[in-house]
Amino acid sequence: MHTDTERCLRAVQSKDARFDGWFYTAVLTTRIYCRPSCPVVPPKPENMRFYPSAAAAQQAGFRACKRCRPDASPGSPEWNERADLVARAMRLIADGTVDREGVPGLAARLGYSPRQIERQLLAELGAGPLALARAQRAQTARLLVETTALPMADVAFAAGFASIRTFNETVREVFALSPTELRQRARPGPRAAVPGSLALRLPFRRPLNPDNLFGHLAATAVPGVEEWRDGAYRRTLSLPYGHGIVALSPRPDHIDCRLSLTDLRDLAGAIARCRRMLDLDADPEAVDGLLREDPLLAPLVDKAPGRRVPRTVDAEEFAVRAVLGQQVSTAAARTHAGRLVRAHGERVDDPGGGLSHLFPPATALAGLDPESLAMPRARRATLTGVVAALGSGALQLGVGSDRDEARAQLTALPGIGPWTVECIAMRALGDPDAFTPTDLGLRRAAAGLGLPHTPAALTRHSAHWRPWRAYAVQYLWATDDHPINHLPTN
Repeated sequence: MHTDTERCLRAVQSKDARFDGWFYTAVLTTRIYCRPSCPVVPPKPENMRFYPSAAAAQQAGFRACKRCRPDASPGSPEWNERADLVARAMRLIADGTVDREGVPGLAARLGYSPRQIERQLLAELGAGPLALARAQRAQTARLLVETTALPMADVAFAAGFASIRTFNETVREVFALSPTELRQRARPGPRAAVPGSLALRLPFRRPLNPDNLFGHLAATAVPGVEEWRDGAYRRTLSLPYGHGIVALSPRPDHIDCRLSLTDLRDLAGAIARCRRMLDLDADPEAVDGLLREDPLLAPLVDKAPGRRVPRTVDAEEFAVRAVLGQQVSTAAARTHAGRLVRAHGERVDDPGGGLSHLFPPATALAGLDPESLAMPRARRATLTGVVAALGSGALQLGVGSDRDEARAQLTALPGIGPWTVECIAMRALGDPDAFTPTDLGLRRAAAGLGLPHTPAALTRHSAHWRPWRAYAVQYLWATDDHPINHLPTN
């Protein structure tokens, strides 16, 4: 969008928050960059330049505005919508792959050479993978400086910097303030004194309807791994450097996020996973605008706009849970998953809460005895087949996976039908166009609205909803009075 000068100018002059994260405005006279909704008086058009990423603005020599904090704006919805190389790379960078494995590790995960990755990112975003990762480290450092009482040396290494000197130089260059000055300017309030404990605000584009989002996560929660407590969805997180516990509560203008981490180097990755799970980088104006064009779907959108797709923090975990949930009720799926967790999951401590385990990875389930599973023999074989494929690498699921390739790999596994494939594509791979025409609840909702309700006819009609069919599914499911559609009250 940053190449459409007229459209960008209109967004800046109207201070339209819907475009925050889509592009960044740099001001030649002040050498700062802002989000489109910055509250200051808009500069003259001839003094504005537009960039597709904060990293590109920083590379061009601009520093972040102290008023609108552009580095903390919602992420671009493009990286979750698209399935091309650049989008896959951006999802992996947000997950911390460059910090942990370097550019060669990023390239290996994507199946391209480092030079190809660099060229593609520079062409579209104006910054390479190292610059994009550096911008993310700067934002992580700012969060730690402003929300914790950690010594600056600990902040530097937790944010992913190789040295304190690099940390100081980067913070000064990006924010035009030293780390100490950043801490002094932070809003007064209690800072987390316990290492690894943080309180954050996760921004999103309005509107956001939390009912089906948190309702789905709470109603399908695996005992010991997830729970709804005191108005928050809580769950354990398996992270590269350790584990964590997160509590997420919906607020009118943000998601309240309470994170407890065993290693603060996991902060950026944990935030990225929570944002993906809650679909916080979605563009509801674009989604709802297209779905409203269907006169039969429009009343559902107008009644409760801003529905998101409830996703997951771990794609492999969801694949296992999708198999456990085949042809059984929500309660039965939770029971099966709970037994698996108690038998094979790593225990964690949760003082004052009800969480007790991490969901077991495929490697922990490699020795699973099929006879110990209280389910039909065919489904046992399906589960062990999925676990084996994940463990061997024959099945690649994750933020950087090729969605079409993953679908083909899933389809090749015995016992994995179209419904399971599309559920995994929707919630684990984040495909906004995933569609489940054989789902009984979806067909029942379609019939009630006067839509075609046979799988073939419904698939043909759904072409009008592309590329947002996963969101149409949420609106149709919401017509049923199922617990997944209601925000828990206790």
